[in-house]
Amino acid sequence: MAKKTPSSPPSAAGAQQLLAALPQSLGAELLDAFKEITTNFRERRWEPSMLNGGKLCEIVYTIIQGYADGKYPAKGSKPRNMFDACKAMEAAPVSLPRSVRIHIPRMLVALYEIRNNRSVGHVGGDVDPNHMDAVAVLYMSKWLLAELVRLFHSLSPEEAATQVDMIVEREIPTIWRVGDRRRILAPRLSQKEKTLLLLYGEPGPMSEADLAVSIEVSRLTSYRTDVLRPLHRAKMIEYDEMDRTVTLSPLGTREVEEKLPLSVE
Repeated sequence: MAKKTPSSPPSAAGAQQLLAALPQSLGAELLDAFKEITTNFRERRWEPSMLNGGKLCEIVYTIIQGYADGKYPAKGSKPRNMFDACKAMEAAPVSLPRSVRIHIPRMLVALYEIRNNRSVGHVGGDVDPNHMDAVAVLYMSKWLLAELVRLFHSLSPEEAATQVDMIVEREIPTIWRVGDRRRILAPRLSQKEKTLLLLYGEPGPMSEADLAVSIEVSRLTSYRTDVLRPLHRAKMIEYDEMDRTVTLSPLGTREVEEKLPLSVE
């Protein structure tokens, strides 16, 4: 097997292993629905109907019902009434995890409601409510997937969230993805700030070459001297000069979250 480049996301097979307890077809269906949501969010298709959280809800419901029954179907299916079906899960045996009986069903109801009853035009206000709805759909979907990973692998919520972050890259509107390239939609940022922001948007290390192409630096040697090495000395990044890879540190993460723009102004 060919070695993956440092900026490559985990493979589909690797993501599928997180859901190995499920039939392969059902796990693939779940990941496809999740990918559809994240892709539409990245492409700024804010309408909840475009994000299609409803499809994810139906698959997740099928999974928790299969968990309760001890047998999973090969594919997801839509219950006759999502609200009633989720409400009925609360009467499941208390031997089942509370998340299966209470937390996931209630999250499904909220997500399904946004999907079905917020797909209309909004009037007035300074912030586009469709964007707010889209953010809610995205992060509820991430929570649901993380919770399933946690259940199947006996992980802590933090560990499960980390695994989900490894399935998909962070969704940051300031980072515009054009094919295999990235562009920062905040031209006034310095090269150091752009570097930190790009690294924040990735689930793992990036190669210095990918960073340089995305930031459009003219000389790689100057980029190493003026940007990467100073950030490394400041402990904002870990710069491996042997492998030519760059990884964001916890200090760098805090710098991005507290000081840099994560949305397009």
